[in-house]
Amino acid sequence: MNYYVGHPNQTRGAEHYVLKGGKGEGMNFLYLRNGLGLELWISVDRCADPSRVTFNGKNMSYTSPCGQVAPAYYDRTGLNFLKSFNSGFFTTCGFDGAGGPCTDNGEEIGLHGRIGNTPAVIDGIFETEDAVTAIFTVRDCTIFGRKFVLKRTYTLSYIENSFKVSDSITNYGDNSEPFCLLYHCNMGYPLLSENSIVRFPNSKIWANDKNAVAHIDTALVMEKPQANYAERCYFFDAKTHSNGLVNNGIFNPDIDAGLIMSYKKEQLPCLTEWKMMGKYDYVLGIEPGNVNPCPRNKMREQGVLPFLGSEETYDSEITFSFTDNINQFNSKF
Repeated sequence: MNYYVGHPNQTRGAEHYVLKGGKGEGMNFLYLRNGLGLELWISVDRCADPSRVTFNGKNMSYTSPCGQVAPAYYDRTGLNFLKSFNSGFFTTCGFDGAGGPCTDNGEEIGLHGRIGNTPAVIDGIFETEDAVTAIFTVRDCTIFGRKFVLKRTYTLSYIENSFKVSDSITNYGDNSEPFCLLYHCNMGYPLLSENSIVRFPNSKIWANDKNAVAHIDTALVMEKPQANYAERCYFFDAKTHSNGLVNNGIFNPDIDAGLIMSYKKEQLPCLTEWKMMGKYDYVLGIEPGNVNPCPRNKMREQGVLPFLGSEETYDSEITFSFTDNINQFNSKF
């Protein structure tokens, strides 16, 4: 019992907000904070993705020029996804596709798939002395078609500055279906600058195109914002840490803040870096998934397209840990 506090939300907990104005009018957000310096804004209307994360009052995520955009504005044709791509701390990509737009087996697949623009339902919020937990359901279901259901659980620690995202995706349809999952994590200023230290322990790196190939030696070196910067994508064969997990991270000594992402490689075997150092479009994507963000038809042609069988479930989990200590950050690699 804390006799100093009148209401639990004085120091930590969960609160539900509705946004007013612009293209975000009416959007629902669940705000979580742990009282130690970590705060999350979860966009309930967009797959329960974390729209914004701050640590010790410092922004950790990237917000695109689109700002907050309700899913009603989503257009999956061509590259129109980008007109409503908030980015946020991460956007879930999938489940029909996770890469570029294409037509596969007669089905039109939009950029990064549609799940990130699908509203969630809050199933419950639970609190203990050690953590607050929020549980969501997201239904990607079609009559006479695919029926995928995502159960997503956030666990925000009250003991340390970390939160865990646990996902369970089940195919309730009668048929095996293509299944792509990618966590499009987006690091932004002031966490991201030309002085940021980026760590992707790996045994192999390869580039997405000729432009990226030409700069592969500096793939993990951040730069100042530049006009007309051409985005670069790199793929990694990530190394597993001694703790049995893949650890990726970024730390900016200018603000004494950074984060480490930890997950099981068997759940998320693919790792992509999206390096975009443009003016206003200044973001580093750290993107673990069961696929790299390639068009689905190309994955099918190459024989690497994953499927989820009828009544099968796919589980994945990522822990995001935050630190203001460069030595603690380095010790994770």
